[in-house]
Amino acid sequence: MYLEIVAVDSLDNQIQLLAAFNNCESATINYFCRSIKYNNLSQQLPAALLASLQTVKGFDENAFMQVHASGVQVTSVRLNPGKTGNHPSAIVHDPNMKVPWSSNGYYLSERPSFTSDPLFHAGSYYVQEASSMFLEEAIRQSCDLNQPLRVLDLCAAPGGKSTLIQSIISANSLLVSNEVIKTRVTILAENLTKWGAVNVVVTNNDPKDFQRLPGYFDLIVVDAPCSGSGLFRKDPEAITEWSLNNVELCSQRQERILSDILTALKPGGTLIYSTCSYSEKEDEQIADWLLSNNPLSAIQYQLNKDWGIVESCSPLHNAYGYRFYPDKLKGEGFFIAAFKKQDEATVPDARKQFQNKTKNKPQLLTKAEVEMISPYFNDVTAFSFLKWQDEILAVPAVLLEDLLLLQSCLYLKKAAVKVGTIIRDELIPDHEFALSTLASGSVPSIEVDKETALQYLRRQDIQPDTALKGWALIRYKQVALGWVKILSNRINNYYPKGWRILNK
Repeated sequence: MYLEIVAVDSLDNQIQLLAAFNNCESATINYFCRSIKYNNLSQQLPAALLASLQTVKGFDENAFMQVHASGVQVTSVRLNPGKTGNHPSAIVHDPNMKVPWSSNGYYLSERPSFTSDPLFHAGSYYVQEASSMFLEEAIRQSCDLNQPLRVLDLCAAPGGKSTLIQSIISANSLLVSNEVIKTRVTILAENLTKWGAVNVVVTNNDPKDFQRLPGYFDLIVVDAPCSGSGLFRKDPEAITEWSLNNVELCSQRQERILSDILTALKPGGTLIYSTCSYSEKEDEQIADWLLSNNPLSAIQYQLNKDWGIVESCSPLHNAYGYRFYPDKLKGEGFFIAAFKKQDEATVPDARKQFQNKTKNKPQLLTKAEVEMISPYFNDVTAFSFLKWQDEILAVPAVLLEDLLLLQSCLYLKKAAVKVGTIIRDELIPDHEFALSTLASGSVPSIEVDKETALQYLRRQDIQPDTALKGWALIRYKQVALGWVKILSNRINNYYPKGWRILNK
């Protein structure tokens, strides 16, 4: 059946008209709907944006318009090296489809149902836009990852860049993952819990609050709130929110955020700034503002020419910036630049400033309590165990002092790994502990198939064939999903109610 659409005044009406032709196969309708959607998308790209990009390095209007009209969607994931281990093929079916600037990033040939994949819920991988994975290369070229680093991811929700950072820093390094918006910090903490890392603290603070930690961080990553033009292909709805006025407001906000946070960067430390905007006002001009007002020097990266990344220079100070255009590479719009903080006068030691001001300081577990939980761990001597509001936290011993410092001057949403609570001389293990990589291999566990795993993740009753009694981990493809308690007549499902899969 041939369809011709004429004299229909809106995209929604066009799609509704197509869907009315019930004799058409659904695949045909979907094809035409996508074609209409993305042809309209290319026509609706803001004229003011296109005009502002005419002199920007790397911008090719025809290619830019075509890629936005194509309807092509790029799906990429980044594997969790602490969990995927022997099973990358369970997620990535073609290991040759690598994201070239990421050690653990892969393109997928199509977008699967992530909700229906237990490994997604277990934190075995993170669905992340490929261009933003360049952060790994930026960090590797500007920091010594063999050294213990203190890292701040300032605008971290929902957690893509934080999980990336945690994957490449050393075990003795500390990542502070911050989100200023209270409604977004919960999903940030959830995603980092699924990632399973122990050397991460999640905070909910305004950038200016970090001025209480002068010269504390070796690396600060600011993926700044922006006007979002780099995501038009991925999120066409963002087009309606874009305006030159919004670009100006975002630029002012970006300057304020950077101004507030630079005190916390140590002399010789690295600042990495990024946006998903094409606008010079939010990109190269911010680089010039930084160099004009702060003791910083720009960092130049070495690029593989086959990557398709465009190196630009800011108009005033010739600061290096790196632009990602979807018509030149397999990814969305992105901008990133890095700076080194020049040496300056000695800054106060934040540890000394707050060492006597800690309120409600957590207590250490007693020796008897540590012995009680020790069967759950491979090596309890590597950790300090704190009692915090009746809960036990496992903190790497080398990071204990840092954690207490952060607790004294910031609001902490999540710290290290919550092990559980002790009730009547029994450890009631926490879900955080299940998803961490800390549990001993001797902890009882049950390997289940996919359907049973999904039943568990829906918080339904499961009946695996097992002779175990008491607490046990449910595992899928050797990766832990959470706890059950096996009683004589039933199995209690302890997957968090708020995390359960709601669809059938």
